[in-house]
Amino acid sequence: MKCLLKSVALLILLLLWGAANTAWAQNDTIANPNYDEELAKELGGDDYGMKSYFLVILKTGANTTADKEQINASFRGHLENINKLVEEGKLVVAGPLGKNDQQYRGIFILNNISTMEEAQELLDTDPAINNGLLAYDIFTWYGSAALPEYLPFSDKIWKLNP
Repeated sequence: MKCLLKSVALLILLLLWGAANTAWAQNDTIANPNYDEELAKELGGDDYGMKSYFLVILKTGANTTADKEQINASFRGHLENINKLVEEGKLVVAGPLGKNDQQYRGIFILNNISTMEEAQELLDTDPAINNGLLAYDIFTWYGSAALPEYLPFSDKIWKLNP
């Protein structure tokens, strides 16, 4: 009788364990107690607080000119274009990369852009790209919808403007 009770108890434990595992596997998400539906909608976040962006890798372009005037004017325009795109809400990250063997020069993360074509048209307004001093590769990137929220703080921490 003891052996039968142990077997039944073991069977019940296995069934409960299997049911718990099945329930967990079917719903392995956890609700966020800090979720702010209004903010998520405002930022365009999905159920995971994420959204699609375009990640741009800037690289050395085909133009190898030594004309300092053209280079300086192109890169001054490049910086002005970055500021314009930030003001328009279309650029949330921009910055140079360190020296590397791939000739990668910097990155952009474009925001509120619907298509790859729209991203390319936007990039082609950059004087350094337009003059061939920079080229680029574009990728879709899935990241936090809250990424643009750091921008107001970034304007308070720089001391010198290049």
